[in-house]
Amino acid sequence: MRSLLSLALIATTAFAADTHKLTRVYEKVTTERPIAVVIPDDGSGREFLALQRGKVLILPKDEQGTEAKTFLDLTPRGMEAKDGLFEEGLNGLAFHPKFKENSLFYLCYTLQKPKRLVITEMKADGDKADEKSERTLLEVPLINWNHHGGNILFGPDGFLYIGVGDNSKRNGELKMSQLNATLYGKILRIDVNSREYSNAYGIPADNPYANGVNALPQIYANGIRNPWGMSFDAKGRLWCADVGQDIWEEINWITNGGNYGWQYREGPAPFPLNTDTPPADAKFIEPIHSYNHADGLSITGGIVHTGKTLPDLQGAYVYGDFVLGKIWALRTDDAGKVKSNDLLYTSPQTPANDPKKKPTVLVKPTAFCANAAGDMLVLDWNGAIYKLGK
Repeated sequence: MRSLLSLALIATTAFAADTHKLTRVYEKVTTERPIAVVIPDDGSGREFLALQRGKVLILPKDEQGTEAKTFLDLTPRGMEAKDGLFEEGLNGLAFHPKFKENSLFYLCYTLQKPKRLVITEMKADGDKADEKSERTLLEVPLINWNHHGGNILFGPDGFLYIGVGDNSKRNGELKMSQLNATLYGKILRIDVNSREYSNAYGIPADNPYANGVNALPQIYANGIRNPWGMSFDAKGRLWCADVGQDIWEEINWITNGGNYGWQYREGPAPFPLNTDTPPADAKFIEPIHSYNHADGLSITGGIVHTGKTLPDLQGAYVYGDFVLGKIWALRTDDAGKVKSNDLLYTSPQTPANDPKKKPTVLVKPTAFCANAAGDMLVLDWNGAIYKLGK
């Protein structure tokens, strides 16, 4: 294992001293573009690693192990276009709450010709996925390679939550996030145990537009730009990081029927490039926390730490910034008022020669996940997995 503190000498820009460190784990396993570590509730303790290019691996029990089992390989499907390698591919993995009994799990990935976001169900057979069992639940047409989200997870209510971006290139120009006749720029919620809707899934009775009148019934919340990083805490709150555009990055608590403001608002302020006037009856929910682009450029959502390690972070929401490689610990009260937001770590980085370019960063967080022992893992888009420590 190598501490990143020993690599800090490559950085040429000074930052505040780190209070925590990252230590490389699974270094002998190829982990290109990791996007999630998910542990099914089946008592096996297996840690499933989803990779953006399409593989799902079962990580070895030994963090220094060399062999990871290939659970699923979707790479032959051509999930990404040549101009879509940055965001397209496998974006979400979730296991059914009763996986131990039914072996069902769920995927969210992109496909081409036509370009679309696909949510499917598949069955596991031991340590292998049965691709022949795949069943499509939902497809969302896409017209751009970016801003489609793709995170999926089950809530404590047993329903599947799906984050979908606005699919606009920039500026929210498609104006989809506030339009409830589309699924773009929304958090969706569906019942995978039912088949009453399109013979594929069910609509929870308390979805805000469950009757389908003047809005699509899958919608749970709207006003989202590009959600990346959703998680539930022990109190049942749904945390969602929403990637901003020019000024603000934000963290929201998603509630049933909530409107989070995009494209009228970015973070805690009006979006200056939008000239439309919001409807008179619009009620936008403010983020519980936001930071401007002096501190970071692209948020990666995290999780509330509940593991036995790092007791100083117990109950804190740990999240980061993809572009600048920062990691923070956010604490709030039960009303969502911020109590503290402490910078834990800043990645070693080298500024670009061109001041208009972004720096070269050693660690670009794509996700924060708990392993089977409850330790905090940080997934790095550069192809590594780290454990957060002191």
